[in-house]
Amino acid sequence: MKIEITKNKVFLKFPKKKLEIHPLWLRERARADNLHDKNTDQRLYDPSELNANLKIKKAKVSNGHLSVNFNDGIKFDYEIKELFYELNKSLPYENPILWNSKLKRKPTVSYREHMFDTISMYDLLQDFYKFGFVIIKNTPVNEDFLVKFANSIGTVRSTNFGTTFNVRSEKKYNDLAYTNQHIAAHTDNPYRKPIPCIQLLHCIYNEVEGGFSTVVDGFAVAEYLKKNHKNLFNVLSSTKVRYRFVDKDVILENWGEIIKLDENGKSKHIRHSPRLDYVPVLEKNKLEKFYKARRLFSKLCASKKFELKFKLESGDIMMFDNYRTLHGRTAFDLKEGKRFLKGCYIDHDSTEGKLRFLERKFNLKWKK
Repeated sequence: MKIEITKNKVFLKFPKKKLEIHPLWLRERARADNLHDKNTDQRLYDPSELNANLKIKKAKVSNGHLSVNFNDGIKFDYEIKELFYELNKSLPYENPILWNSKLKRKPTVSYREHMFDTISMYDLLQDFYKFGFVIIKNTPVNEDFLVKFANSIGTVRSTNFGTTFNVRSEKKYNDLAYTNQHIAAHTDNPYRKPIPCIQLLHCIYNEVEGGFSTVVDGFAVAEYLKKNHKNLFNVLSSTKVRYRFVDKDVILENWGEIIKLDENGKSKHIRHSPRLDYVPVLEKNKLEKFYKARRLFSKLCASKKFELKFKLESGDIMMFDNYRTLHGRTAFDLKEGKRFLKGCYIDHDSTEGKLRFLERKFNLKWKK
């Protein structure tokens, strides 16, 4: 696409169509000193008070800039690449790479000291948003490091499990994760408002027989259903399910579809935790369709086609998108050794903010 000017009107030209850019849209983005605060990048005026009949008196494209004179006396030079960034409705990390068990290269980076504000961290976050998970190898093996790492890209979110939680077999437990049982692929905490976005698990030690980690690309499973079982896909993307968690001093509930779609019909959020879901009372034939659809979704998530299995090693951190990537584990034998993972949650906005900050700091472009 490119910028084209015709009779003092600015157009965005695509191969097969042309879209006029509204003068008010451009005027709101003029960052002159008297219009914007440099420290905060916030406007110093209310754009809703601009003249509704605002027009462009003169416009010119030169050396990657669009110069515009408005009829209210404001003149401004725009960087065209900045305009393209805003005009592109789909940000790069909103176009995920779908994968299954045949994924040739697990997204993996090696930790090094002082990497938090480096290009290496940018590469790490790129892999995370492309694939929905990333493994960070060779991190310090101490229980305090996870919070330090998580806070470098976000803010740790506290829950009733605490600021962090310990995934190991306990005599007294309030979740099956704290046992040595097999845990099928699932998303965490679908009963919360809002649901935690990103989970990090830091392997302190993993000496047991078994205890393999499993991950599944929920978007890939949803896409498979959409192409091959459209009627069942429609059931899972339109039926709201109640998720419920009961602890000794709290009961948490939330409703949502197993496959939540965005305004373009693409998968936006996967909620799948059959141990915690409660289907509403529906007509018998609708319930039969739902049970059939959920059964197939669970079967696909556990299949060799979609399940990726590997063993976390001491010092590994697995970071995954809880709105996309399902995770689980195989059972393990406590007689053979110990298994201990430290976990926490952070949210999307902070990691996206970190990604944008590093793009600006190093003048980087998204790698396709």
